[in-house]
Amino acid sequence: MTIRLYDTSARQIRDFAPLTPGCVSIYLCGATVQAAPHIGHIRSGLNFDIMRRWFAYRGYDVTFIRNVTDIDDKIIRKAAEQHRPWWSIGYDNERAFNDAYAALGCLPPTYEPRATGHITEMVEMMRGLIERGHAYEADGNVYFDVRSLPGYLSLSNQDLDDLRQPDEGASGKRDPRDFAMWKSAKPGEPSWEAPWGRGRPGWHLECSAMAHKYLGEEFDIHGGGIDLIFPHHENEIAQAKGFGDAFARYWVHNAWVTMSGEKMSKSLGNSVLVSEMVKAWRPVVLRYYLGTPHYRSTIEYSEESLREAESAYARIEGFVQRVTELAGQAAEPAAEVPPAFAEAMDDDLGVPQALAIVHTTVRQGNSALAADDKDAAAARLAEVRAMLGVLGLDPLAPHWAGEQEQGEDLRHVVDSLVRLVLDQREAARARKDWPTADAIRDQLGQSGLVIEDGPQGPRWSLGSR
Repeated sequence: MTIRLYDTSARQIRDFAPLTPGCVSIYLCGATVQAAPHIGHIRSGLNFDIMRRWFAYRGYDVTFIRNVTDIDDKIIRKAAEQHRPWWSIGYDNERAFNDAYAALGCLPPTYEPRATGHITEMVEMMRGLIERGHAYEADGNVYFDVRSLPGYLSLSNQDLDDLRQPDEGASGKRDPRDFAMWKSAKPGEPSWEAPWGRGRPGWHLECSAMAHKYLGEEFDIHGGGIDLIFPHHENEIAQAKGFGDAFARYWVHNAWVTMSGEKMSKSLGNSVLVSEMVKAWRPVVLRYYLGTPHYRSTIEYSEESLREAESAYARIEGFVQRVTELAGQAAEPAAEVPPAFAEAMDDDLGVPQALAIVHTTVRQGNSALAADDKDAAAARLAEVRAMLGVLGLDPLAPHWAGEQEQGEDLRHVVDSLVRLVLDQREAARARKDWPTADAIRDQLGQSGLVIEDGPQGPRWSLGSR
């Protein structure tokens, strides 16, 4: 068994070899909390939640760090626009992110450090970089000298002569390509004490310092969205290596969620907030929708594709419910997932191929149900639950079972009403009044209900929207 991952720095899929046998350390660039999260933000958390779960299934002890950027230019601008303290903006949106992660079933990180809690570590890193000749102070700012580090831009594969750093509005740079690690204090902006005067950290410095603090000089996997490759991850590498760290051994990046071909973002006004989405769609359906495409493939958002995800998950959930009702209790998840599922997951987290195994197993289980083979159906259910558990989609897991229980009272009421109609349909069938029986079935279908006739009699479920 060898897990293989696409390493952005190598531009190829590589066998995963952990730094410490039996352990895996992951640093994921988390939320910048200037606003509430849209589904594009949460996709990254979901993709790496699945990665984490698969490593755990394969027997690794996982340390998972997901940071919070609670101070940067965007947060300061939002605070000024809304006439609120910067920390209030950050706190409210950090809670919104955590609510979104929890709603979609993401496991909590091992540690979730905030940038503002690690100013001391950032100052220490800047001191070391200045001493080693990789950074310099100017007008109360501290800049990284990009020409001082051979190999700079190897992750994004750019040419230094063509480089254009984002405008940071700072003064005193020796070279416009150098980037800010410390920004001198401006009137009315938050600031902290440092040897170069009061100021605040640059975005890139925050992650280099926190990764060093929690994972040491070298760790296994650094993750994030493809939009972070440059400048953020490139500059993280420069700082860490200039400081003397080996830093990340593998770089893994997830693709975007797009609308009309454009990256989903607040600035474009095309974002879909998680807090609003969970009012219209079951959170487990959103997890299925965002988590089951391959992490390196772009998701083009549409309600039609969400409805397809809803229908696909309903087929899985319906099978689980039918076997559980027939057996009187749910089969426990199997100790191991099917070999074909494991092979797909080992190959760069091939969730689409793995999900195909789930649906094949569901079809086999349904065939067993049709043949009244309870043992075979229960065996397939055990396999399905094991696979869904890895993907965080097991409908009988406590997280999603609670979601089901919220609607149980209403379901009992609906079930009683539907049963009355089904009894009328059965009476029509008994007297061979097929037009009436078909008309009842069609009317139920128009109401969004799917009627299935089986050996145990008719049963109903909710269809797609």
